[in-house]
Order: sequence, then C-alpha cells, then structure tokens
Amino acid sequence: MTKRNSVITYTEMCKEVGLRLQRGMNFQASKDGFSIILMSMEPDAIYEDYIGKDKKVLIYEGHDIPNRKNGPNPKSVDQPLENKNGTYTQNGLFYNAARKYRLDKEKTDPELVKVYERIKPGTWIYRGIFKLIDAWQEKVGNRNVFKFKLELLND
Repeated sequence: MTKRNSVITYTEMCKEVGLRLQRGMNFQASKDGFSIILMSMEPDAIYEDYIGKDKKVLIYEGHDIPNRKNGPNPKSVDQPLENKNGTYTQNGLFYNAARKYRLDKEKTDPELVKVYERIKPGTWIYRGIFKLIDAWQEKVGNRNVFKFKLELLND
C-alpha cells in the first residue's frame, strides 16, 4: 500500500484501487471497499476543494451534471442528489453516508475514503484515508452545490 503523501502515477493509483478511475467521486468502489475521492488544488481546477495546512481536514465540493451537447452549462444548475431515474448520484451516495454518520455517530461508522490529489497531469499525491464526517449544500452564485467534510483517519 502506498504511504500517505507519496507521489504516484495515475497508473499506479488505478492499480492500487483496482479500477480505472474516470470520475472524482467513487462511492465504495475500490477493491478493498473504500470510497475514493480525486481532488485538485490546481489554479484551473473546476471544483472548489480545500485541504487544511496540516493536510488533516478536507472540504470537497460535489460534482456537477455531465456536460452534454445542447444541455445546460453544468455550472449554471444545482448539483444533483439523484439521477433522473431516481437512483442516487455520487453526490447522493456520499451525502447520505455523511448525514447518517452525523445523525447517529454512536451506531454508525463513518465512510472511509482514500483521497488522491492531482498535482499535474498523470501525477498524484496519496493524501491518506479520511473519515467522511459531514455534508451539506451551499449556495454558490445562483445554484446549490454539495460540500463534504472529511478528517484524516490517523497520521
């Protein structure tokens, strides 16, 4: 297993989790049952992710609707909780897990999430395993976006 704060390639990351990662949020998707978040703090990042100076607290922004030909600009509509068929989006899966933990910490374990931060194309830093401890919606401009709070499991 990769050590926390190690720099790895995209290929190494995918091999470690057991799937080819194509999206930023992956609920209970790794071969060992962890959820996976891919984040970016690059200046041109399309989401407003934040990680504290000590790298132990992360605020992760949920995901927009897919960008489709003749569809609305994803940045002009609310981030979805559900798909059109009523199943949960990745936002919904993470949101429900966080809320369940927040509302009943004595009986519910937090969702464990492996976090990888992109530092340049094809190169990532493994930030460690985090506990998903809270989620909420925030008004950003004229739309609602999801925010997820995660804390480092151990140092």
